Amino acid sequence: MAVADLSTKTNDVDTLGGRLSRARDAKNSSVDQVAGLVGVEAKTLKAWESDQAAPRANRLSMLAGALGISQSWLLFGRGTSPKEKSTSANVESIKHQLNQLKVEQQKINTEIKILEDSLRKISAK
Repeated sequence: MAVADLSTKTNDVDTLGGRLSRARDAKNSSVDQVAGLVGVEAKTLKAWESDQAAPRANRLSMLAGALGISQSWLLFGRGTSPKEKSTSANVESIKHQLNQLKVEQQKINTEIKILEDSLRKISAK
C-alpha cells in the first residue's frame, strides 16, 4: 500500500481534531494508547478528535511528541506532518467528518422545526 507524505508548504485545511485523528491513525495507535501516553482519558482524546474540546498547551506538546508530529502542524496544518496510508486513512477521515456533519445537520433541522412550530403558534394567535 502506498504511503503519502502529508508535508506541505500550504496549510492543511483539516481541523485540529481531524489532524490529531489522522496522526494517530498514521501511527496505527488506538485512542486508548495515545490517551495513556498523554495522561488523559480516552473520552477526552475522543472529544479533541471530534473538535468538541481542545487540549491545553502542555497536552499539545505531549501529543506532538507521542505522535511524531510538530505542534505547528497539529495546530495550524503547517510543518512536519505524519505519513499515512494514502487511501484508507483519507477515506476514513472523510467518512468521520461527513458523519459529524450529518449529526450536526440533524440537530439544526430539529431546532428549525421547533422554531417554525413556535412561529406558527404565535402567528395563529
